[in-house]
Amino acid sequence: MKLEPIITSLLDTDLYKFNMDQVIFHKHTDLNGEYYFKCRNTDVVFTPEMLEEIDAQIDWLCALRFKKEELDYLRSIRFIKNDYVEFLRLWHPIREYVETGLSEDGELSVVVRGPLFSAMQFEIFLLEIINEVYFRMQYDYEELLVSAKERLDQKIDDFKSGKYTFKFAEFGCRRRLSREWQDEVVRRFAQETNNCVGTSNVYLAMKYHLTPIGTYAHEYVQMYQGIDSIPLAYTNHYAMKDWFNEYDGDNGTALTDTLTTDLFLLDFTRAMVNNYSGVRHDSGDPYAWGEKIIEHIKKYGVDPKTKTLLFSDSLDFDRAQSLYNYFKDRAKVSFGIGTFCSNDTSAEALNIVIKLQYVNGRPVAKLSDASGKEMCRDEHYMEYLKRSVDFRIDREAMADNR
Repeated sequence: MKLEPIITSLLDTDLYKFNMDQVIFHKHTDLNGEYYFKCRNTDVVFTPEMLEEIDAQIDWLCALRFKKEELDYLRSIRFIKNDYVEFLRLWHPIREYVETGLSEDGELSVVVRGPLFSAMQFEIFLLEIINEVYFRMQYDYEELLVSAKERLDQKIDDFKSGKYTFKFAEFGCRRRLSREWQDEVVRRFAQETNNCVGTSNVYLAMKYHLTPIGTYAHEYVQMYQGIDSIPLAYTNHYAMKDWFNEYDGDNGTALTDTLTTDLFLLDFTRAMVNNYSGVRHDSGDPYAWGEKIIEHIKKYGVDPKTKTLLFSDSLDFDRAQSLYNYFKDRAKVSFGIGTFCSNDTSAEALNIVIKLQYVNGRPVAKLSDASGKEMCRDEHYMEYLKRSVDFRIDREAMADNR
């Protein structure tokens, strides 16, 4: 079974890939990274035919280049700088950076190695490819599409009826059913409701004149673990400082849980609270997290109603509505909703990730606020990282109690 090309534009990715890459291009071109694929579902089997198709799709991806109109669109985004766009005019995905394989029991392996400014761009493209290949070759795709359309119709009806009243951004690139289905989802939400404020997909934002939405991901904070001069428990500080310096206070939503929110808050000082427009939740109890953030903001005399709580952890619309009702009178509330928008069908969605695991040969990791989201290939490093984080949290708690 041969498929049509899945990736047809290098803009068919999440905005935060460009945001993060611009910081790396300006400040950290000496970093090299290694990314590893993981499927968190049990009993998922990839076949040799799927691997052959995935490889063919990666070959096609690596033949793409940015078009003039795509570069012009990136220039139109207020915080994307011209020198970075000129770099992208020269840049393209390099096939030799990606290795794929298949175990005897059908476990797919994908590894990306290369300069971080280049290797990092593969993540979303590869996840889009892997997910679409799997669902088109494992299932009757047309049957899945029927169920997806029925569920999308119901979602839109629920917005129109007033069941759902919150605003959200579509974040569905990485686990979408297909390129064509994400296109339809974004188009219909944008045209048939007043609730979709934008999409993380840069190509679809350009196509439908929507706001491209995104700031940074866990990998951005993780990469600072690979810089020798930075203590592990202070990577949030240096990541946020570089981000603020790059964007001069624009593009300012901080992700809290790379090394736990408790550690993040030690570096989310009065200056950072004032400099950033909000924070993003991606693991752990969202209600407890929101309460903790609101109290932290108030501690510095800032009105939480001037800041945004952005929720993005495995949301469906019912959970989003409940969170909105709970927090809407105490802070600005927004949502990034992915799989429930772009791959809600009669089949179980894949929970697949590609995570940064090494920087300049050193292991890096994400701790998260919930078990099950951690990923590290070096157990000794993970234990050392946890001890470093706990040591700083305990030390500063003791200092506060004196």
